[in-house]
Amino acid sequence: MAKKEIHCPYCGKAIFIYQNPIPTVDIIIELERRGIVLIERKNPPYGWAIPGGFVDYGESLERAAVREAKEETGLDIELITQFHTYSDPRRDPRHHTITTVYIARAKGIPKAGDDAKGIGIFTEKDLPKDLAFDHERILRDYFTYRTKDKGWIKSSW
Repeated sequence: MAKKEIHCPYCGKAIFIYQNPIPTVDIIIELERRGIVLIERKNPPYGWAIPGGFVDYGESLERAAVREAKEETGLDIELITQFHTYSDPRRDPRHHTITTVYIARAKGIPKAGDDAKGIGIFTEKDLPKDLAFDHERILRDYFTYRTKDKGWIKSSW
């Protein structure tokens, strides 16, 4: 457990500040059987990424996923399942984050917003090479899961 000791400027008593991982969410958005939505990041680390971001204090993971998807893609999503949690301390070069990944579906036309400078719809065969964070691993796990699951989620699209 990483902690740092500082001293109160008034009484001199030791105070411990704990350094904890930061919770995030990522959302694999399946778009009407055409593929999945990825954003091109406009801030470092650059590259293509699964839409997502930081969980706000007092916010559930599910609510954060819906909010981040809307902010970054303009899409209203329906969460289908919580897919997996990734916690490698090196997954984000800026700091130690833990992400919970959701699979969601949406209809409509995605539009780059918030931290996105670009947006695209991709299949397993045409994924961009420059994926940010550990998103190559996440997407590899996702497509393996989808293959075992015999394709796209059956829905009323």
